[in-house]
Amino acid sequence: MMLARRWLLIATVLLVVICTNIAKAQNTTRCSSSCGDIHISFPFRLRVDPQNCGDSRFQLDCQNNRTVISLESKKYNVLEINYDNFYIRAIDPGLMNQTTNCTIFPNYFTTDVPSTSPFDYFAPNIPIIYVNCLATVNSSRYVKTTFCGSKNKTLVSNSSQSHSYVAIGEDMSISDLAESCSVEIVAWASARGLSGNNTSLSSIQDALSYGSELSWKRTFLCRECEASQGNCFADGDGYSCSHRCYDDTGMDLPLPCSIHYYGVLTILYGGIVLISLLSFRFFCGFIFLIALIVYKWRRRHISMYQSIEDFLQTQSNLVPIKYSFSEIKKMTNKFKEKLGEGAYGTVFKGKLRSGPFVAVKIMHKSMTSGQEFISEVSTIGRIHHVNVVQLIGFCVEGSKRALVYDFMPNGSLDKYIFPQEGIVSLSYKQMFDISLGVARGIDYLHRGCDMQILHFDIKPHNILLDENFNPRISDFGLAKLYPTDDSIVTLTAARGTMGYMAPELFYKNIGGVSYKADVYSYGMLLMEMAGRRKNMNPFADHLSQIYFPTWVYDQFNSGNDVQIPDTTDEERIIIKKMMIAALRCIQMRPVDRPAMNKVVEMLEGDVQLLQMPPKPFVAPREIAGDVIETITISSEI
Repeated sequence: MMLARRWLLIATVLLVVICTNIAKAQNTTRCSSSCGDIHISFPFRLRVDPQNCGDSRFQLDCQNNRTVISLESKKYNVLEINYDNFYIRAIDPGLMNQTTNCTIFPNYFTTDVPSTSPFDYFAPNIPIIYVNCLATVNSSRYVKTTFCGSKNKTLVSNSSQSHSYVAIGEDMSISDLAESCSVEIVAWASARGLSGNNTSLSSIQDALSYGSELSWKRTFLCRECEASQGNCFADGDGYSCSHRCYDDTGMDLPLPCSIHYYGVLTILYGGIVLISLLSFRFFCGFIFLIALIVYKWRRRHISMYQSIEDFLQTQSNLVPIKYSFSEIKKMTNKFKEKLGEGAYGTVFKGKLRSGPFVAVKIMHKSMTSGQEFISEVSTIGRIHHVNVVQLIGFCVEGSKRALVYDFMPNGSLDKYIFPQEGIVSLSYKQMFDISLGVARGIDYLHRGCDMQILHFDIKPHNILLDENFNPRISDFGLAKLYPTDDSIVTLTAARGTMGYMAPELFYKNIGGVSYKADVYSYGMLLMEMAGRRKNMNPFADHLSQIYFPTWVYDQFNSGNDVQIPDTTDEERIIIKKMMIAALRCIQMRPVDRPAMNKVVEMLEGDVQLLQMPPKPFVAPREIAGDVIETITISSEI
């Protein structure tokens, strides 16, 4: 009797909870609001709406009377919400207000259609590719235009001597890219926005102004079915929900087992006794199912976090300190001062109890597998070099993960290569010392450990400077460990930053991927440090100077020196040494590039002993074989 009363009490509580959830679900559909000319109702909600309005997964913002949606941490303007066809139309803020005179740039560089959960179905979106060429291209794919927009888009030339095009890249691959042309950026638009001829500039600009589309059709139509443990499946233009029961052979069971949404029996069969029996069995099974789900969920997450703990325990050569998350919060004064944000985490300024300042990197919760965390700890945790940032400690506590580094008060190198207002310029002697320190640090990564460490993301932003402007290589989120005797390594996708990535990451037929990929990235960095400018400068005075390394090679090959204003004879020697070493590092074929220890010798040696390398650039037609990589580059880039 006591047992029966207990189960009756449990059943009553469950029914109350279910009914309450039904009421809440129904109440959410009655909330509505607006922002500008966009009407917002279920499942969407504004951030300022009451908590019972809409679905939190479909949250929007209203900024300056304009509706905004966050996709992959980027803000897009909402142009339309179509509640009949279950899609939302959004646009990159940079593509607003297209003109007939020129083509505007998007604010965000993305190689995939911008999306986020719970948008689980992409409308027919197409890539619009911005291409810059040094010669005229006669192809129906390319539509002549002029690029306009923000002045900090330094990869594209507005010069009358260069040629700008846009193209619909739906079925376009790298092998279709015309000679002397480079892809500058990719924007996304819905195919519905195309008006008329796909090869006309007005049609492409109409598509850019129309924006891209995301659908929430399945998420919306299946929410009640999945909430009731039903099976949701496509049925024509819509979705159907099934609660039919089957045995092991796939045949329908003879006894009634279908239940309506929220657990109310739809088939009354056999009288009160049978209903009571089925209700009792249902609630027993329901409670058991909930307990099983909770158990599995806890075991899965505990297993995931335990794998990180096990890894850290087995690495006896790792000496960083383990901190609790409460210590991390105290260290950063509750994350008060933000230093920056990267692909894998946000960096805050902190202070140890012993006094020194530190940089604390809080890993994003979206990195649930922990592989990026393990990659960074396993590489940088075993490194002890004056030119590599030092890992002081780490935190692993449930889903919370953090890394604690030395604090670099002078920030990253990019501020000094490309001077900003309020930043004191460095002398060429200081710039040379920094380049030599970076070269020694990379050489240590390649040869100084029991495993070779390939960084794959050498660039100015990842070179930090201490109080004496000594360089430290940082950000090992893309790094990989390989045996020292592996000359060629395997990658499943290209990785790095455009402009610094080695060509073998795209063109497989020019050589395998190895430590020479870091040598190439260092060469591009070294050339920028020597010239104090971007390697691609569309605003150069002469067309020949748009791609700086080519112009430098032609100057030296003609017996001329590169003239940089306001430099002494000693500084010109330093600049020449850095540029010749850079030209050797950025050879097209990996086999033609020196190892980093040879680069250090070049920089430390006499400039008169340096020989000019071959021209480091090969036209696309000279690259043998088929290039199979498509223009949609891996999202890891």
